[in-house]
Amino acid sequence: MAINEAIEMQASVYVYDLNNTAREFGFKSDEGWELNVATQDEKVLLEKRYHPTITAKVLPETLSEMFGLVKDKLIQVKSEIRNNLQTGGTNNTELQYLIAFNPKRPRH
Repeated sequence: MAINEAIEMQASVYVYDLNNTAREFGFKSDEGWELNVATQDEKVLLEKRYHPTITAKVLPETLSEMFGLVKDKLIQVKSEIRNNLQTGGTNNTELQYLIAFNPKRPRH
């Protein structure tokens, strides 16, 4: 399997998980996922702050492509989504997670 095909498959599985989790947690029509790239520390902070979160560990060199694929697939299914692909100021090799959370659902 080529690397692009593997990334495409991983993105499809990730979007499938996002949609299932949104249904499972009863997301309303005005609720959606915020998609971020994160370091290990940022991932832990987001997981402590929000529930549910969906995380995928991705090779740093393919993270940008994975982010774009997931974003495109979510738009295709008409999901509400805000996207933050902010890599400035962070060593790109430290960015290794794609994490989605709903900002309207803080962990209590």
